[in-house]
Amino acid sequence: MTKWDVRFLELAKQIASWSKDPSTQVGCVVVGPDREIRSTGFNGLPRGIEDSEERLNNREMKYPLICHAEENAIMHAARIGMSLKECTAYITWPPCTRCARSLIQAGISQIVYPEKIEIPERWASDFDLSLKMFKEAGIQAKSA
Repeated sequence: MTKWDVRFLELAKQIASWSKDPSTQVGCVVVGPDREIRSTGFNGLPRGIEDSEERLNNREMKYPLICHAEENAIMHAARIGMSLKECTAYITWPPCTRCARSLIQAGISQIVYPEKIEIPERWASDFDLSLKMFKEAGIQAKSA
């Protein structure tokens, strides 16, 4: 792991703290080839949608509404007209298959996530499939 990997993962952790989700906070920093920050995101409800405690504490209500950190970073880049092609995504959590699809389609070339995190059993098979998707798409995914 390089010093830049450490720096950008630390920044992603800081951005994750902006999430109001009481169960999981995830942050994402997308960095260009010259180590310039292209976009950031954290998990949360879309702009203009009230993030009430009732919604955030009820998974049946929250899951259909919430945007994952990676999705928010990609959508923010699209909103401001910023290409993410050949960029690296630093994420505080291994990407799920939903986000893996989006990262692949956005042109991300590398994924970096922390090595020592505890993955809930309910997400383990989804994360495994994401890693297979990245490998098949020619995207380097590494834990650091």
